[in-house]
This record gives sequence, C-alpha cells and structure tokens, in this order.
Amino acid sequence: MTERMFVGVDVAKAELVVAVRPSGAQWTVANDEPGRRTLVERLAAERPQVQLLVLEATGGYELSAVAALVAAGLPVVVVNPRQVRDFARSTGQLAKTDRLDAAVLALFAERVQPPVRALPDAATHALEALVARRRQLVEMLVAEEHRLAMARGRGPSARPITASLQQTIAFLRRQLATTDRELGTMIRTSPVWRERDDVLQSVPGIGPVVAHTLLAALPELGTLNRRAIAKLAGVAPLNRDSGTWRGQRTIHGGRASVRAAVYMAALVASRHNPVLRAFYHRLLAAGKPKKLALVACMRKLLTILNTMLRTQQPWAPNIALDA
Repeated sequence: MTERMFVGVDVAKAELVVAVRPSGAQWTVANDEPGRRTLVERLAAERPQVQLLVLEATGGYELSAVAALVAAGLPVVVVNPRQVRDFARSTGQLAKTDRLDAAVLALFAERVQPPVRALPDAATHALEALVARRRQLVEMLVAEEHRLAMARGRGPSARPITASLQQTIAFLRRQLATTDRELGTMIRTSPVWRERDDVLQSVPGIGPVVAHTLLAALPELGTLNRRAIAKLAGVAPLNRDSGTWRGQRTIHGGRASVRAAVYMAALVASRHNPVLRAFYHRLLAAGKPKKLALVACMRKLLTILNTMLRTQQPWAPNIALDA
C-alpha cells in the first residue's frame, strides 16, 4: 500500500521549513516566489499520498504559500498557533525551533487531522486587512486621546506636546474616515457582500463595524450549524469537569476579533433589541450573573445571524425565536 503523507510547514518571513510524517523527512525553501514554486512542485509530485498539510496562522507571512498550495489542489489547513502549542506540550515537546515546530505541525496533522475548510478568497483577505487596519487606527486614536488628556492636565508647560498630539489625532481621524469610506465602497460594490451586509445590519444592535468584521473575519457564518459556528467564534461554553467535580463552563479560543465584535453587538442588543433584551432579563430573573447572561446573549445573537444568513432572510422576531 502507498504510504500516506502528513506535512507540516513552519512559516517564517524568510523561509518555509517542511516536515513530513511518518517518514521524518525535512527540508527548507525560501519564502519567496521560487521557493514556494519548489515547495508546490515537490508536494504536487506526490499528491496521491499527501493527505493533509498544516500551517500556522502567522499574521500574513503564510498567505502566499497557502494560496500556492491551494491553487495546486493540495489539502491545506491553517490552524491557530495556540492549539498547536498546546498539542506540543501534551506530547512533552517544550523546546521550540523552526525544525521542531515543523515536525510538531506534521504530527498534529497526522494525529488530529483537522478538517479542510474552504479558504477565504483574495477579496475576503482584502476586506479582512482593511477591517484590521481600521481596528489599528481606532486603537492608536484612543491612545493619543488619552495622552492628550494627560498632557492638558500638566498646564501651559505641555503646550508643545498638546499641539503635537492634536495634529496626530486630527490625522488619525482623517485616516479613520477614509478607511470607513473604503470599507463601505468595498461592501457596496460586491452584490454578495451587499446582500449579506443588509441582512446583518437589519438586526437591532448590529451596525456597520460589527457587520464588516463578521463578513471579513467569519466568512463561514451561515454555512455551519449553531454549535460549530459558536465554537469557531469562541462563544461556545466549554466543560471543565473531572470525576465528580463539575467546574464552571467558560468560553475561550476562537477568533478574538469576532468575539470582540459580537460582545459589543450583544451589549447593545441586550438594551435595544426587544428579543435579546427579553432574553437577557429572563436570565437575570433566573439568578444568572450579568456576565454569564451577556455571554449567553452573544451566543444567541450569533445563532440568529447564522440562521438569517443561511436563509437570506432579514431580521424578524420569529427568526430570533426559532434560532
């Protein structure tokens, strides 16, 4: 029988380190066009044996390699680095080098075999990058506004600093306005995104920022069941039980930007959305802590949005009640 191959690729800015299970073979190529072409050609030559390739999300350095591998028809999964690091610790692998990381990724591919999902297209990557840039601008703007408040408290001696901060704040606000216009244009010029955006923003509590974040960072919304989408977003309660001991359920993991956006939407919806407000107050009346009730609203809201996008129906209370 032909031996199956599980491949781990450790991604760095300058190079790609490749490890193969169960043979143990390893090699390195440059993370540039010729190097990626060599990687694809070598793996494509053994395509029938290649069962799975696993790479970590590295903030963008992996995108070109993933695109080249997917274009060659190879089964690629991009995984959360924390998940792989936890797996490495569970095997007793505490040391960390590029070659060791590649070997751990190959072992992770062989033992865990995460499912292959459709990867976002170039347009979705561009939208996600623009949403990330908006988030960066907001963070910088908030930081500079805090510094301005502190500088003003120092009196006349801080006028040069105050003037510099005011100029920076004005610049960041112009950049933020430009980014918002570009996001709106990108959404409105795509028929598919425009329709999905309209559906999302029809929900009381969902505004442009939350809708754009969901479109960019959670493209699976509307394609998975409610349990899978909650786990993917990081709002599914995870058990912490051992023997007869029953620990408190908590949420963690998932996609941080999505979880933050859904949190803000649930906070607004728990006050202004009639269905979510009633749900929130019902939980409070049952003795649930406010934080737990709000997390439940996050999960309920995400389930509602998932149902709406799957059925392409705008907001209606009956959809919320059935979700």
